[in-house]
Amino acid sequence: MRRRTFIGGSAAILADPLLSPDAGAEQPTKRPVIGFLIPTDRSQSEPNLAAFREGLRETGYVEAQNVAIEYRWAEGRLDRLPALAADLVTHNVDVIAVTGDAAALAAKRATATIPIVFFSGGDPVATGLVASLARPGGNLTGVGVMVVELIAKRFELISEFVPQARVIGLVLNTNDPNAERFIREAQEAARAKNMELQILRVGTDNEIDGVFASQVHAGALVVALFRRREQLVALAARHAVPAIYPQREFVDAGGLISYGSSVPAAVRQLGVYAGKILNGAKPADLPVQQPTRFELVVNLKTATALRLAVPPSILARADEVIE
Repeated sequence: MRRRTFIGGSAAILADPLLSPDAGAEQPTKRPVIGFLIPTDRSQSEPNLAAFREGLRETGYVEAQNVAIEYRWAEGRLDRLPALAADLVTHNVDVIAVTGDAAALAAKRATATIPIVFFSGGDPVATGLVASLARPGGNLTGVGVMVVELIAKRFELISEFVPQARVIGLVLNTNDPNAERFIREAQEAARAKNMELQILRVGTDNEIDGVFASQVHAGALVVALFRRREQLVALAARHAVPAIYPQREFVDAGGLISYGSSVPAAVRQLGVYAGKILNGAKPADLPVQQPTRFELVVNLKTATALRLAVPPSILARADEVIE
């Protein structure tokens, strides 16, 4: 039952398609190369990569035709990001695209000259990626999706969905540069509702199962992880704990509820920015984009399995209800 159509990201700022740099050239030109640094593995990233390529096409670039993309996968090990970023710099790529704040910081430390376009879940200014959103300065720009800023809203929604829960758990990656900000936002939200907060710290993907098996004592969870969707959803179901997630793809995979902006739309914008830079734009002149619309998605089947009644107030606000 679709409530209303959601259009994520900031579509209004997308540029008109430009001609490929090869168009009309009498002599063959060197094919530009984009380095793509990704914290996860390819299987988890493919939908976002498709969105990135779509953004590139809007500026006249098609992978394997007039642009090459060098991929580097951290396979969930954030400690590998600095070496992978340095490897891309060694290969002298024309632009580096990154997803996640840890990858963005690794790329920034690796080069002050190669343009970098990033997808950030936190505040790019607070994490030191850019000087300001309107005037990034330096060699970085990108998209921030306000994951940290929405923690309090997700806390409010899950406590409304499960009003009997007196303890809310926050699941986060301790290696995320935004980890402390996640915790502070959640602590303030818990205090405002006079509830107890349980911090569930995950250092690596291999620890997720153990954290759920031994540490989850909360009546509901706020998940601050973007990767391992199927695993997290399956664990929440196995332990019969209601959870709210940062993006709708978790609900598509069987999660209970999500609230956030469209991640594919944000990554698509990275493709647009990468293409603009290849066409001569400077990162310092491209403002960091932030979403203006957010999507609330509920899975009725999961609610039924958890023996939860969806509050009418949430149904009325939902952008989509999956039956």
